[in-house]
Amino acid sequence: MASKAQPKGKGPLPAPIIVKKITMVAAGHHGGAWKVAYADFVTAMMAFFLLLWLLGATNEKQRKGIADYFSPTLVKTRQESAGSGKGILGGVSLTEVDNYPNRAGQTGEKTITIPRDTVGGPKSGAAAVSKRYDHLHQALDRKLQSSAQLRALAKQVKMVDTTEGVRIDMVDDAQFSMFRVGTTILTPDAADLLHAIGDVVRGDPGGLAIRGHTDALPWRAGIAGNNWALSAGRAEATREALMSDNIGEDRFRRIEGVADRELLVPSDPHDPRNRRISITLMP
Repeated sequence: MASKAQPKGKGPLPAPIIVKKITMVAAGHHGGAWKVAYADFVTAMMAFFLLLWLLGATNEKQRKGIADYFSPTLVKTRQESAGSGKGILGGVSLTEVDNYPNRAGQTGEKTITIPRDTVGGPKSGAAAVSKRYDHLHQALDRKLQSSAQLRALAKQVKMVDTTEGVRIDMVDDAQFSMFRVGTTILTPDAADLLHAIGDVVRGDPGGLAIRGHTDALPWRAGIAGNNWALSAGRAEATREALMSDNIGEDRFRRIEGVADRELLVPSDPHDPRNRRISITLMP
């Protein structure tokens, strides 16, 4: 039987066309962004383990020397560097004439200048600072152990090595007070303690900065006074006591009172230990 004829003008339907779109993500599994983060992580871990090794392989004195290396307190750094004739951060600008021995009135942009007579050695850098602190600490300790009265007061004295210099703190407590309550009059024990400290300070050629601190106890109603004036007055009374021990007036660089703004015991502003006098022996 003959096949059925196709209608004229009509053929078989064409096959459908399927378009498949593939999106390539550059930062996918094979991207490189994770490598940067991993490298940062490995570097941080290496620094962390290096720090742990240093803490385990050094003693207390060596660790202090390393810390002092990163916070130098040399006179050259503070008073004889470019643009800092009045101490650290005391310069006018980077283009100011510096204090180096080879200065020739430089102006304009400058690079770092190293004096030709600069020398290194054990008496420079952190070693000199540590040696000065050790010398003062031993001298003060010997003085405070020289009598039974001073030995009893030794616990009121703290010595700290700071970036500004060696600081001696005389701290009040429940049984000891540097001054009579609400006044700038030294107690007899405080006068003896200051006399002992003056004997040690007299042998050091550095300048002196004295700072007075109070606690946050309020003044009684009807009394004209405030902690700012009291702290400054006590710092001045300390200066006068040191001058009576033959410490020259030209040694004093700064006398200031900060009231209760720098508490030794921040958790208890009324703690008597917040009342103290700080004497800083500057380079």
